[in-house]
Amino acid sequence: MRKKEREIKDLSEIETVISDSDVCRVAFADGDLPYIVTMNFGYRKGKNSCLFFHCAPEGRKLDMLRKNNFVCFEMDTSHNMYRNDKACDWGMNFRSVIGYGRLSIVEDEDERISGLGKIMEHYGGQGVFNFDPAVLNRTTILRLDIVELTGKKR
Repeated sequence: MRKKEREIKDLSEIETVISDSDVCRVAFADGDLPYIVTMNFGYRKGKNSCLFFHCAPEGRKLDMLRKNNFVCFEMDTSHNMYRNDKACDWGMNFRSVIGYGRLSIVEDEDERISGLGKIMEHYGGQGVFNFDPAVLNRTTILRLDIVELTGKKR
């Protein structure tokens, strides 16, 4: 990171940024073709921290995932623009997280339900969730195993 004073090094502070973020942007690559998609997500803390997503069972992101499952992700929050007398002195306060990892399709039924539960929890759900089996059967659950994670704030 170029400006070290902006780096968030504390994992609990990085996890607060994740918790406060509304969406996660996932960037895929297929050769020289980049593709980024904004997704709802859930986060599992711990030694093997990961993000969960849900999507339709077909589409561009899954096509790209099957060719290259190494992805980049980004989320941000706490946006606040500040102004100054000179236009070039304007700026934006923020907190963000960028990371890399391996994205995979979750096949195990218990993990699929657990992943959907993490997504529900992220958006304020509590307790035991009852998922309609018909909807669950036509929903693809993705797990992003985090390899690298950095935070930044201004």
